[in-house]
Amino acid sequence: MNKHHLRLAAAAGLGFATVALLAACAAGSRKPETPVPLASDVDIPRYMGSWFVIANIPTYPERGARNSVETYRLESDGTIDIDFRYRKGDGDQKQMGSRGFVSADDKAIWGVQFVWPIKADYRISYVSPDYGQTIVARDKRDYVWIMARTPAIPEVQYQALLSRVAAMGYDTSLVQRVEQGGR
Repeated sequence: MNKHHLRLAAAAGLGFATVALLAACAAGSRKPETPVPLASDVDIPRYMGSWFVIANIPTYPERGARNSVETYRLESDGTIDIDFRYRKGDGDQKQMGSRGFVSADDKAIWGVQFVWPIKADYRISYVSPDYGQTIVARDKRDYVWIMARTPAIPEVQYQALLSRVAAMGYDTSLVQRVEQGGR
């Protein structure tokens, strides 16, 4: 095979791999029959600020994390700057940044982008009337976050939020509390 044929074969292979990857992503992003409920009339400026992660079904980087805090800042272009800080074990604080894109149709639906061009599903399923507690969910029901403006909430409030998560169709045995406090 000459160099020209090798280049064509490589290009065809790369094209096939790209199409296969896109097909897999599309298949993985199909929505279940029943979407998670959404909070109504989310006030984006009021939602901004820091939220302590009280409990979650953790993503890979969040497994074993403690002192987890997510901070949102509304940018002039309407996107949300997201700063996530946490600790693993006794280690130093880690930080992950991302960008949120609020849906034009419903302010409770965001696409969160860690790496271009992929946007993860982020749905504000509940926010308390005083904007002191929130539940962020995904239609796939693979991850969920119970968050509050304070590092701890009363047990009765936690159980009420966990009941909401169960009512959304999540397996609450997968929900883990996140330690807050200390170094």
